[in-house]
Amino acid sequence: MIHVDDLRFTYPGSDAPTLHGLGFEVHEGEIFGFLGPSGAGKSTTQNILIGLLRGWQGSIQVLDKALASWGRDYYGHIGVSFELPNHYLKLTARENLEYFRALYQHDTASSEEVMALVGLAGELDKPVAAFSKGMKNRLTLARSLLSRPTLWFLDEPTAGLDPVNAVKVRELVKARRAQGVTTLITTHDMLVADDLCDRVAFIVDGTLVECDAPESLKRRYGKREIVVQYGPEDSPNNARFPLDGVGEQTEFLRILREEPLLSVHSQETTLEDVFVQVTGRSLR
Repeated sequence: MIHVDDLRFTYPGSDAPTLHGLGFEVHEGEIFGFLGPSGAGKSTTQNILIGLLRGWQGSIQVLDKALASWGRDYYGHIGVSFELPNHYLKLTARENLEYFRALYQHDTASSEEVMALVGLAGELDKPVAAFSKGMKNRLTLARSLLSRPTLWFLDEPTAGLDPVNAVKVRELVKARRAQGVTTLITTHDMLVADDLCDRVAFIVDGTLVECDAPESLKRRYGKREIVVQYGPEDSPNNARFPLDGVGEQTEFLRILREEPLLSVHSQETTLEDVFVQVTGRSLR
């Protein structure tokens, strides 16, 4: 779906390049995540892929065609949901969506359809100025679906949402994947990345430093250990054992047979821990 090779970019007036020879592929029907510190080049890469930035160097193929060869018809194939909502506040949600529907030269989804997808079916005729931040973000997501995109770009898709609606948005992204939609997500939310992404790419200082499935990364960067907590609850004991060959560990087997167990945990890491190890920076 996307093939990028040796992508380089320097902002006008800057002496230092923002992107240093990025290369990656995104497969059809995949949810692919861009992760990394602020200013690392994630949004720059996405803005190049959606045609907002020119002057880049390298090779980019999108939808079996060189990106530079696409014209306005490109936007009939993609959908973009930006992190910050940008709507006409004095208009209703319906008026906003109908305006953007009119910009397409092909059949689109209806305003009713996309609003139902994001859980705002009853808010179509409400002025957007009266929407909460989370509702505005969901309206942005709804707008990105008008073109029925085969390639969907999402920037922080759950930002500003309460936990219930964040789960609904993640389920919507998964449902689109089941329909064959390819999705690129840029996020700092490791829960979103871990739950949704088939693969994630870490970009640090304009360089792609790691790219793999979240589970593979967590296994690679985690500890192959088991921690057993046992004994009285007010003063428990802790014991650590190598995961490899744990079934032959005499003391581990003794604890299982003879001691009151409180917990047994393998020490797989989280994607946030991987982020810190790969980038050398904290999310907080």
